[in-house]
Amino acid sequence: MTDSSPESVANRVREAIPLARPVIGDPEIDRVLEVLRSRRLSLGPLLAEFEQEFARRVGARYASAVSSGTAGLHLALRGAGVSDGDEVVTSPFSFVASANVVVYERARPVFADIDPVTFNLDPDAAAAAITERTTALLPVHIFGYPVDMVAFERIGLPIVEDACEAVGAVDADGVPVGGRGHPAVFGFYANKQIATGEGGMVTIADPGLKERIDSERNQGRAPDMDWLDHDRLGFNYRLTEIACALGLAQLERLDELLAGRARVAAAYRDALAAIDGVELPCLETGRVRRGWFVYVIQLPRDVDRDSIVRALGARGIPSKPYFPAVHLMSYYRERFGHREGEFPVCEDVAARSIALPFFPEMTESQVEQVAESLREALGR
Repeated sequence: MTDSSPESVANRVREAIPLARPVIGDPEIDRVLEVLRSRRLSLGPLLAEFEQEFARRVGARYASAVSSGTAGLHLALRGAGVSDGDEVVTSPFSFVASANVVVYERARPVFADIDPVTFNLDPDAAAAAITERTTALLPVHIFGYPVDMVAFERIGLPIVEDACEAVGAVDADGVPVGGRGHPAVFGFYANKQIATGEGGMVTIADPGLKERIDSERNQGRAPDMDWLDHDRLGFNYRLTEIACALGLAQLERLDELLAGRARVAAAYRDALAAIDGVELPCLETGRVRRGWFVYVIQLPRDVDRDSIVRALGARGIPSKPYFPAVHLMSYYRERFGHREGEFPVCEDVAARSIALPFFPEMTESQVEQVAESLREALGR
């Protein structure tokens, strides 16, 4: 028998708020059904269409669709010449994939501290971390906030942009992230601005790199797709036609999806502004536009984050520490000898960050429910 008491009903309402949820409607369903009816599930016509439309959207010359953002970062670093014994300067405040892909090529991720306002890799700290073994820079547009690309370009090393969280972002020069000419990698996981379940895209200026990535994503097959010749080492990093169909449908209404995310972010700013000690995401300045990915706040230093996560969960509000510091993860401690205290800004931010429920169709009443639950959990 279902418990219909007011308390039980209230709990079920609270549980209805997910941490993230993609917007899937008739356009996505219709596109996928077209692919299924065609029976062409991989390496079909939608692959090139998705690449062309995405490149056009961000102002890039070319784009290559891949199976994930991680796959795209791996292939882009290979294209930048990263190999055995090299170093790549990157951020310790990121999803672990941005460091893992460096290790894939038997190179070393060299971390540098982050900016305390934007949480992006600090250009001065990155420059100070460069050695004679540094082959490339891998800045991360964290939480969709654009990196200061001009400062990194001044350093003069090859750049691969981790834009996996930054679809729709615009940098301080008014250039869409992905359109500056460096290889830039986007991700289409289910909680991203464009959601294909899994998937990614590399935007490219150099036709030679486009040809290389297209080959390496498909087991190193020759450009004419001849089965008899694989002229380089390759990987199975292909993106399916089903995923391309989803991506095209989402791309067609990207402005709507981005506007929904910006609306929810603005509602959160209003709802959370009065909670003492809670720090909100930094504001956009000048021509910068954030491509809202997640809504991450900083808790006060005098509270235990894990207890707040548990307290929110007890109120039906999912939340998650976002992100842990990469250099303090077990693998990176053990393999590279990292310890606490190396990157104090990153470590402070990572210890206090918490992601709240965030998705384009979130209502103002749901935002208020999250804010009230957070206020109760903090006792403020």
